[in-house]
Amino acid sequence: MYKRILVINPFGIGDVLFTTPLVRALEENYPHCFIGYWCNERVKTILEDNKNIDRIFALSRGDLKKIFARSWLEGISSALKLFFEIKGCKFDAAFDFSLDHRYGLVAKLAGIKTRIGYNYKGRGRFLTDRIGLDGYHAKHVVDYYSALLRFAGVAQKSGNLDLFVSPDNLKKAEDLLRVRGARKGDLLIGIAPGAGGSWGREAAYKHWPALKFAQVAEKLAKEYGAKVLILGDESEREIAEVVSTATGHKPIDLTGKTSLEVLPGVIKNLKLLICNDGGPLHMAVALGVETVSIFGPVDEAVYGPYPPSPDHKVLKWDISCRPCYNNFRLPPCEKDKECLKSISVEQVMSAVKEVLSR
Repeated sequence: MYKRILVINPFGIGDVLFTTPLVRALEENYPHCFIGYWCNERVKTILEDNKNIDRIFALSRGDLKKIFARSWLEGISSALKLFFEIKGCKFDAAFDFSLDHRYGLVAKLAGIKTRIGYNYKGRGRFLTDRIGLDGYHAKHVVDYYSALLRFAGVAQKSGNLDLFVSPDNLKKAEDLLRVRGARKGDLLIGIAPGAGGSWGREAAYKHWPALKFAQVAEKLAKEYGAKVLILGDESEREIAEVVSTATGHKPIDLTGKTSLEVLPGVIKNLKLLICNDGGPLHMAVALGVETVSIFGPVDEAVYGPYPPSPDHKVLKWDISCRPCYNNFRLPPCEKDKECLKSISVEQVMSAVKEVLSR
């Protein structure tokens, strides 16, 4: 039915990974179809080795805003270049997950006749096939995304997330670990005390206290003889320093030391990742690495590990206002992150023990 399909998702790591079951289903049902992916510049690297994607267009509206802030001429040039590259591919269908009418308009102007997606607050007006949406509730985002497959005549499929690591990037990760003192046979456990970059300043609302992560790191070293790795980007340097300073058995601090090309390879070498809700969690799940994750304002039924599995323990503390992140909005917290702070070190260690003893 379709020979050339464009998938549009300008959001963060986790959200992009949530589309990979749909991409795989399209590839399986249209094995000779050319599949393009329009994403933001930051997440491009986690898609580059995906065998189901033929071409990546990495330039979101947010990326363009930054370019225009530097140079109006450069912004116009970048936008036109992107448009004509997409138009030149002659896509006949697009799956648009942007929830933003501007992406749908670009797809229409580029000559893409079938435009499939969700109509959120009327922003799907340029879509030809759409489902009304006021937010994601009760079921996982992966299932919302996969439900759109029916418009392409494909039965809904979900399954595991896909994240591929090239041999070159896996070697870079292994070399980095070796240089930092990790040896073959070591029990490597990662902790990601931040929450990724897609939430910006609001990411702090998803942070379990850094000092509690430090206590967990110390217990992992003492009780399991584990080598603990701190993972995060440069913006999370301050959090990592708190964790590292507060531990007697110094962890291997890789904060800001791993690009998104190398990070999946590092995670793939872990036995377990302990983290907040964020991109590293979903990367670990996609790579088959066991996880213990801590959820505060976000509903784990919608944004948690997918598919649910005993390999992935989710910790939460339910209070009347949780989850407060609804319809893509996060209200001011009036309880000083009680839902996160109430989760104890002992609860996390109990979950760790359960996962490691399986």
